[in-house]
Amino acid sequence: MLDIKKIMKYLPHRYPFLMVDRVVEIHEDEMRIVAIKNVSIDEPFFTGHFPGDPVMPGVLIIEGMAQAGGLYVLHTIHKNTENKIIYFMTIDKVKFRNPVVPGDQLRYDVKLIRPGTKVAQFEGKAYVGDTLVAEGVLTAMLVDAKGAGE
Repeated sequence: MLDIKKIMKYLPHRYPFLMVDRVVEIHEDEMRIVAIKNVSIDEPFFTGHFPGDPVMPGVLIIEGMAQAGGLYVLHTIHKNTENKIIYFMTIDKVKFRNPVVPGDQLRYDVKLIRPGTKVAQFEGKAYVGDTLVAEGVLTAMLVDAKGAGE
């Protein structure tokens, strides 16, 4: 549904911090998005996490869920995203269940559970195949990009 070019129009993230490669489903009636991240040995974090036994850092899996949630909000609710950016506010109830390694394909399944015009809350789950690898509740705030960092 959204390829990498469209994703980069919505999100300010770029390599190596863009954690979504493609959006495969958007269900506006369920307020849900499904996105994919292909995990490659070329990811820069694998050189130090961990040498000889590469494992994707859990915080980056959560970041991918947050980016997918941001894509949902920016694509479906705020169509004019030219001057908008989404900032992470909180993460709660996070659980890491299985490691993610090079060659895996992460599937983020993120549902908007508390919509708002400025603040939104999501329930995110990350899978490799049918195996749940991480989950959590994420809260984010939509702000004007011009005011970012001030």
